[in-house]
Amino acid sequence: MTEPHDATPSGPRDAHHAWSRLRRAGSPRLSRSNLFAMVLALALGFAIIAQVRQTSLQGLETLREDELVRILADVDQDGDQLSGEVRDLQSSLELLKSRTTGEQEAQRAAQERLDALAILAGTAPAKGPGILLRLEDPQRQVRQNLLLDAVQELRAAGAEAIQVGDVRVVASTWFADTPEGDISVSGTSVSPPYVIRAIGDPNTLAGAMQIPGGVTATARRVGAEASVDIRDEVEVDALLSVTAPQYARPVPTTTP
Repeated sequence: MTEPHDATPSGPRDAHHAWSRLRRAGSPRLSRSNLFAMVLALALGFAIIAQVRQTSLQGLETLREDELVRILADVDQDGDQLSGEVRDLQSSLELLKSRTTGEQEAQRAAQERLDALAILAGTAPAKGPGILLRLEDPQRQVRQNLLLDAVQELRAAGAEAIQVGDVRVVASTWFADTPEGDISVSGTSVSPPYVIRAIGDPNTLAGAMQIPGGVTATARRVGAEASVDIRDEVEVDALLSVTAPQYARPVPTTTP
């Protein structure tokens, strides 16, 4: 008679056995099928990488003829547009240069004209070659007509700027004798010795003062002494204050 088999399972030992079987089932095993799958995966990856590199290296070589023709047409069109933009920019640059040059030339001419008018109007100092006329008159026999004759002779000889004493001579300058024996030049009294500065051709101005019966001869006849000094540079620094005209207005000019 056999002893009855103990069918009651021992819990902890069976659980440990189940976990051991599960780990063995999940662990990788080097079998023929696994080895073959690994080789196929490596070959496929290598083929994909080689194809990508080949495509990137070939570039336009893989394109069809119609695609190349289209790309070439696009490049030509872009080139034409860029060439047109370059021509437009060059034309704009030349136009700006010509305008700038014209404006600068007009400004320079206007400034020269303004400087010349300022000298003629006596509102700007001037210097240049000319003469220095000196009239010594110890007996005070020189009258205003002699100074006026001297100024007119200098103007006729081409003097561009004249100064009598400390007074600038312009178109409106006038001369008069004063009761004190001096000479008034546009309201400013000047006394001997009378000094006249004139800018112009020195030899011509000096010749105008020394002509027979002229300024120097008249001065000697009344007892005065006249001397003419030719200088390379004479400075006319007396200025005239210009007042705005009360009635006269410039006439508008019409442009053609």
